[in-house]
Amino acid sequence: MFKSNRDLYAQLIDDDKGVTLAASSSKGLKGSKSERAKEAAKLIAKAAGAKKITTVTFDRGGYRYTGTIALFAEAAREAGLNF
Repeated sequence: MFKSNRDLYAQLIDDDKGVTLAASSSKGLKGSKSERAKEAAKLIAKAAGAKKITTVTFDRGGYRYTGTIALFAEAAREAGLNF
């Protein structure tokens, strides 16, 4: 996870191979900051599902588990990701 003042960015990375499997961001999405975070979570969960990935490790990148980070995590879980 990376969080700027405006947007959230998330990646699914295979640490063993050093390859990004999927990525998503709230940049360019419509709505409030929280709505964009939820939509970005749904997009990354959909991309993960397309690659048959269901379980991931959620690395908050040092950010507190509140606000948009928590909304992103909850929306990703609702969309099918397990962590």
